[in-house]
Amino acid sequence: MSEKKRKNPFVEGPVAPDFIASVIAKHHTQADAGAHSIFLGQVRADVVEGKSVRAIEYTAYPEMALEAYHEIREAIFAKYPLHCLHVHHSLGTIAVGEICLFVMTTSRHRAAAIEACTEIVERIKKELPVWGKEILEDDAHQWKTNQ
Repeated sequence: MSEKKRKNPFVEGPVAPDFIASVIAKHHTQADAGAHSIFLGQVRADVVEGKSVRAIEYTAYPEMALEAYHEIREAIFAKYPLHCLHVHHSLGTIAVGEICLFVMTTSRHRAAAIEACTEIVERIKKELPVWGKEILEDDAHQWKTNQ
């Protein structure tokens, strides 16, 4: 497997908007790319048993999470004609309104970019061993379940 495919998608803290903008900006020179699809996931202020969520604390078992991520990444590249794929997933405490997941796919045509982006987001939510603990306004917590 190439070094490029072994990038670590995990970042400590929120995914910064300036970082996202820089990733997008770097792709303007790809003359054979016709489409980019972008997904941004951010922490919502859900209400749980009458209390607002103020943050989510994301944790993972690093080796297991990296292996699962690379399996998903390889499957997406095998299925779709992508030029590139960026995934950045937060670990640590992410406040309401902050970005916790950034996914960008680039392809020659929009259908492949959009479908690949949608599929990788769904697979990350279902298959990646990352756990989110919702921290409530009174500092109580509960483990998040993906819908």
